[in-house]
Amino acid sequence: MTSYRISRASASDAGRLTALMQESAAYQGEYASILDGYQVTEDYLATHPAYVAHAQRDVVGFYSLIEYPAELDLLFVADSAQGTGIGAWLVEHMLGQAAELGMTEVRVVSHPPAAGFYERMGARRVGVVPPNPPKIAWERPELVFDVKHPPRG
Repeated sequence: MTSYRISRASASDAGRLTALMQESAAYQGEYASILDGYQVTEDYLATHPAYVAHAQRDVVGFYSLIEYPAELDLLFVADSAQGTGIGAWLVEHMLGQAAELGMTEVRVVSHPPAAGFYERMGARRVGVVPPNPPKIAWERPELVFDVKHPPRG
């Protein structure tokens, strides 16, 4: 049985996270332009809450947040780990981190095929972000997660 863990991303993860993102089958074909030349940099990881899911020594997913205004900036799961629950686990972890940071909601501008996943995880659709050519030639669903805070006491 494979064991998984989530840890805070470090500068040394930048290359592996960029590779995982660039290799994603979800961003091939018509959606490839949005990631063209995009890299997860050491500076990005130093300035954004970012977390990595590991299976033994392999990176199988990651996410990052923008703190203000609160937004899920990146969430990727390795193609080989799709359907294993890693994505749901990352979203649950993200919502816990958002609560710790005092966020009341987290915005998601979704990759169109991923919108249903976010809705199944509890996000609600609030609108559509229009295309922004040339890199983004399609509308993107806009969703919001409400962040639940544990009772104090």
